[in-house]
Amino acid sequence: MPVGLTSLTRLGTLNLSMNHLTGNIPAEIGSLERIETLDLSSNKLSGPIPQTMVSLTFMNHLNLSYNNLSGKIPTSNQFKTFIDPSIYEGNAGLCGHPLPTDCQGNKETPPVPSADEEDDDSKFDRLWFILSVVIGFCFGFWGVFGTLAVKKSWRYAYFCFVDKVKYAVLDFFSAIATYLQKRS
Repeated sequence: MPVGLTSLTRLGTLNLSMNHLTGNIPAEIGSLERIETLDLSSNKLSGPIPQTMVSLTFMNHLNLSYNNLSGKIPTSNQFKTFIDPSIYEGNAGLCGHPLPTDCQGNKETPPVPSADEEDDDSKFDRLWFILSVVIGFCFGFWGVFGTLAVKKSWRYAYFCFVDKVKYAVLDFFSAIATYLQKRS
């Protein structure tokens, strides 16, 4: 991989996939501070993933699949968010999270959050959501039906309106039935 590319510090996207690149990923790749998308897939790159790549904090898309990379996948900064194993697919020598292959001598496995565990913020958000639904239902329901129960004139007007709609619907279907009987 050309080391000269690492001097393009304002680069946002770099796609070098399927270029038959060989050698290691240069350690200087960490100087691409503004890179958001990096695709080095389907090449013949070898060696470890440089530790300097953890400093690429703007990166939100990474694809290193189908190379000859080896070693432990970095686990800090942005690499914590790259949990899709397909990013590293086709690199038999890679190990560590999110791949099912643990690195030898690494007894520590990343914790997998269980479905029962929720952080306090999500519990608080859920509580507020439920509370707002209940309050909204109460105000909406009792705002309409409470008023109908208390105000006789509104109740009378409402039920007159419902009767008019009922008779209009019945008249409509009666007219259609009459029309269909005359046609047959």
